[in-house]
Amino acid sequence: MKAKVYTSVEDFKKENELLKADLPFCEQTDILKDEVKIGNLTLKNRLVCQAMEGCDGTADGRPDVLTKRRYERLAKGGAGLIWFEATAVCFEGRANPRQLYINGENLDDFKRIVENIKQWGMKQNGYEPAVIMQATHSGRYSKPEGKPAPIIAYNNPIFEKDNPIDKSRIITDEGLDRVHDSLVGAAALAKKAGFDGVDIKCCHRYLNSELLSAYTRKGRYGGSFENRTRLLRESIRDSISLCGSGFTVTSRMNVYDGFPYPYGFGVKEGEGITPDLSEADRLIKILASYGVKLLDITMGNPYFNPHVNRPYAAGGYEPPEHPLSGVARMLKGTAQLGKSNPEVDLICSGLSFLGAAAPGVAAAFIEQGGFSLAGFGRMIFAYPDFARDIVDDKFDCKKICIACSKCTEIMRAGGTPGCVIRDSETYMPIYKKYCK
Repeated sequence: MKAKVYTSVEDFKKENELLKADLPFCEQTDILKDEVKIGNLTLKNRLVCQAMEGCDGTADGRPDVLTKRRYERLAKGGAGLIWFEATAVCFEGRANPRQLYINGENLDDFKRIVENIKQWGMKQNGYEPAVIMQATHSGRYSKPEGKPAPIIAYNNPIFEKDNPIDKSRIITDEGLDRVHDSLVGAAALAKKAGFDGVDIKCCHRYLNSELLSAYTRKGRYGGSFENRTRLLRESIRDSISLCGSGFTVTSRMNVYDGFPYPYGFGVKEGEGITPDLSEADRLIKILASYGVKLLDITMGNPYFNPHVNRPYAAGGYEPPEHPLSGVARMLKGTAQLGKSNPEVDLICSGLSFLGAAAPGVAAAFIEQGGFSLAGFGRMIFAYPDFARDIVDDKFDCKKICIACSKCTEIMRAGGTPGCVIRDSETYMPIYKKYCK
């Protein structure tokens, strides 16, 4: 069965039934227009621009021309919440030489882009979007000078089957203590820059996420649940303490990695890649006890099993499942955790592949109380004003992301990603330069 993004609701409904994905759908999507109060945040709607990295900062980590262009488009696009892209908290943790990197010397540049985002949104839509900065250490995927310079939590034979990584690249407990300090320091900088909150990133097998599955690691950051979650928990706890209750501290968090124990988080021991969200549920409850009100939920690893978190319809990679199955796993898993943790508002992932059906599916889950906010990733590259059009009942299937993942191809090739199809004047030349 050839996979494709759904350009009509009818196509989605037919395949949803055929594949027995059992995704709910609501014809009425007004719930997406609701104003939502979450902690100190007041969101003008339930639509979220997920953190999509542009790899287009300056060498010293400041937002550059394409960065500013992207956020102007998103701010004008009408989403209630903009999840600002992965921003490094230390030089060695940068994923590429053009990843944003917040520090004391470039703080004013981040202040200006936050101010601009607020102003662009107010001028276009009559309200300011909330903006949360994603604070990250890339860990295994660090390339601060353009060449792999991995910093790993432990050796992973699944990842390293063909390219073993020397044990000297395993970060020490003392090194992780310093990462903790960098994450907390970045939270304070984000507050000074005017962000409404900070995301202590813990997804897609970057350093914090990798630690969640560090069953084989010795020391204070490995083995037990308490140790494996230490960096995330203590970075969030201490960021809340430092920044105060008027600042949102959250996380974009992996709840399922999609490869076997003891190398995958959120899987049943001895049952391959069968999901088990019990530890994720436990972790969410602990974070809630710290005062966390909002979490952004995701799954998988874009480098190893991209079909899990980024289902797509074209490309050389052959996924082992239909993309709709992956979307269903993400949405249903998020809904399960949301119902178990009603005190925390959850953002879902995986909607872009649904195309025309995305607003209706998101609305149905929210109506059922599974999660609170609808997160869109690749869609924001292709269709930056998707939120305003959903709110205005003008969602246009001619503008949707077609899930070709050319934006990802550019990033993997070392270029600056964007939508090659819908924003071709800017990004087709970049695609041809790096990918042809």
